[in-house]
Amino acid sequence: MRWVTVDALMQCAHLGKVGLVASQSWVTIDGRPVLVQADPEGRPIVGCPNIGPTIKPCTTTLTVQAGYSSWIRVDGQPVVLDVVTGLTDGTPPGVVKYRVTTPAQTLVSEE
Repeated sequence: MRWVTVDALMQCAHLGKVGLVASQSWVTIDGRPVLVQADPEGRPIVGCPNIGPTIKPCTTTLTVQAGYSSWIRVDGQPVVLDVVTGLTDGTPPGVVKYRVTTPAQTLVSEE
């Protein structure tokens, strides 16, 4: 499982793009900040094509359900791994997930 940097491509199930921001800057890979716990949560999603009369597109990520490292931490916060997943606010509620498509680095992993 690869560590995820701020340059990762994270998307909703409909391929809308999650806007990522790193909350820490002192641990980096190739000069790019590594994401830690809560960084993928509450982030905006743009370009979700799931639109219709009674359909709400994904616009925000919700709480991470799985994908934080259980043993690697940065300043006390677990590192985000490329298997991270959680729900979005899109319809149907409680079904649509987001995930990492590309972690944006291939150098560091948790094995």
